[in-house]
Amino acid sequence: MTDEDDTGSAEDRARLVGINHTALEVGDVDEAIEFYGSIFEFPLRGRSETAAFLDMGDQFLALMETDGADGRDGHRHVGLVVDDSRAVEDRLDALDVSRLDTDGIDFHDPWGNRIQVVVYGEIQFTKAGSVLAGMDLALEKSEAALEELGAKGMAPD
Repeated sequence: MTDEDDTGSAEDRARLVGINHTALEVGDVDEAIEFYGSIFEFPLRGRSETAAFLDMGDQFLALMETDGADGRDGHRHVGLVVDDSRAVEDRLDALDVSRLDTDGIDFHDPWGNRIQVVVYGEIQFTKAGSVLAGMDLALEKSEAALEELGAKGMAPD
């Protein structure tokens, strides 16, 4: 989208600044907690009879139970950031979860949601130092990620 178009100027719009959470449709919330818990470490932020909220510090992943959940379409996906990609690969192998034919770590959950796993140090996404400390994480960015951030004037001090 350009800064201006025929519907007004950039000043009349809110600016996207991040994602608070993403919601995925699942067929059974208890099975979803078990599935995601077998691959990732997370505290539950909260839950109800048909929803669970997996805590990621200042963000969360919402698992919402629906009838007929099937997210497979080939393109729609959610990218989850982790501290250790090898641990994810090992868990997927141990659980016999099929990976998609990509250069990264991509798989479908049992309800068809495509999950793409990326490593914190390799991407621009950056958590505030206070959030990392609160999550008891000490993570570093790669030179490539720092260069990308620097090109946008966002390199950490």
